[in-house]
Amino acid sequence: MNAKTLKAKAATRVQRKRRVRAHITGSSAKPRVSVFRSNRYMSAQAIDDGQSVTLAAIHSKSLSLKANREDAAKLGEAFATTLKDAGINEIVFDRNGYVYHGVVSAFAEALRANEIKF
Repeated sequence: MNAKTLKAKAATRVQRKRRVRAHITGSSAKPRVSVFRSNRYMSAQAIDDGQSVTLAAIHSKSLSLKANREDAAKLGEAFATTLKDAGINEIVFDRNGYVYHGVVSAFAEALRANEIKF
């Protein structure tokens, strides 16, 4: 891909991100879980938007995982235990402008499988 195409892809992702973020907010009772995906790694964090505080966070590099479906499911399981340790059982899922497909959906399904409610 050339630079113009990559710039257009990034711009459309930012538009999707802003459109989705306008409708969802997190609170201390029901935080927003924001997912970031790169070609190598994946990270997630639970955010209380009222106080602008990160309540819990995880990164696949710290667990020696990559950004594929199998590792995204493992990351989701590990993040679910982190959320439960923080006393969080219900969240608002923010896909951060990414399509709900592949590693993003595998991460979300792993959270649901570990009894985190959306």
